[in-house]
Amino acid sequence: MPFDIASVRGLFPSLGDGWIHLDSQRGMQIPDAVASAVSRGVRSYPVLGGGLSRQSLDAAATTMQARQAIADLLGADPACVVFGPSRGALVSALVESLPVTSWIGDGVVLSVLDDEENIVPWLRGAARHGAAVRWAQIDIEDGSLPPWQFTDLVSDRTSVVSVALASSTTGAITDIGQIAGHARAAGALTVVDATSAAPFVPLSMNEMGADVVLVSAERWGGPRMSAMVFADQSRMASLTNVSMDPHATGPARLEPSPTPTAWLAGLVASVEVLAGLDSSATGNRRRRLTTSMDGAYEYLQRLTFYLVNALDNLGHVQVIGADTHRVPLVSFLVDGVSAEKVGVRLNDNGISALHAVPNRALDAIGVADAGGAVTVGLGVYSTPYEMDQLARVLGSFG
Repeated sequence: MPFDIASVRGLFPSLGDGWIHLDSQRGMQIPDAVASAVSRGVRSYPVLGGGLSRQSLDAAATTMQARQAIADLLGADPACVVFGPSRGALVSALVESLPVTSWIGDGVVLSVLDDEENIVPWLRGAARHGAAVRWAQIDIEDGSLPPWQFTDLVSDRTSVVSVALASSTTGAITDIGQIAGHARAAGALTVVDATSAAPFVPLSMNEMGADVVLVSAERWGGPRMSAMVFADQSRMASLTNVSMDPHATGPARLEPSPTPTAWLAGLVASVEVLAGLDSSATGNRRRRLTTSMDGAYEYLQRLTFYLVNALDNLGHVQVIGADTHRVPLVSFLVDGVSAEKVGVRLNDNGISALHAVPNRALDAIGVADAGGAVTVGLGVYSTPYEMDQLARVLGSFG
């Protein structure tokens, strides 16, 4: 059945505040089911799992349910799901867990398309070990990451290739399969940050061909926490224990500290919300997720196309990568007007957007010379009316 935007919007009470929320990169709005799950979790799980009390046993069960939820989201093994407070914390744990030999040779290949959370920990690790860092560059015409360049960047001396599935600013989607193929042939670890794609695209560890995938739950309306998922349990088990618990086993070995159980309860609820976006979806949660995400993706692709066309028709607004294949995230410039001024006017008109966000991809394109770019991120609750309102306010600069 068609994507029922009215029913979906009813899941998010905060939409009643009258604002148009186009800043999903900072965190999507929170569904009522998620807020309720976290609230119940705070009351029900004052202790962590690992003990013999009923509360501790329930907390341990919730942790397992959360690992299963992320496994269903990515088509992965729940025994390979690691939790942490943020992508940066999880990547830092991964950097710390790698053997010293991983830093010999050409070290790591990074991408300017990535967010800093998926760059800075690698740079610190490389600096600590004196390892080389190679950079994949974007196509400055459309903000995408050409996969052909990895043929030269990746060698048999490369240990890690870290790349984003989609840009958090231009929305450009990367051909991960081709890049992962280069890395696999060289024996390198492929780490994919799928955070910007996870709220909009059905994901599969197998189809991506990645060794490690990162997602952040706040980007689809979950608690502010992240997950790092391995494709191979034996590879995960071969890494150094970075937990404060020297006796930790399984994925807990890569978790410096346990995630609050209330957050994990909210995570489970958030994945259930994604699985229920299409009320006609049936079967197990993985199947319902695929059906619901397919419907959301189709709806948001049409809405993004509508938005890009509306901005292009204004004449004085330049969309970065107007024709690129993207998730519903868009950056643009307004001729002769700074991003800060645009952001202020949008805010004055009840539209939340991002401006002057530090980003290596936008820096490479040279937006700073034009006063910076404004970035908008749609949510599963966004509507054509909201796109019209955004275009109306931007039209006032003409």
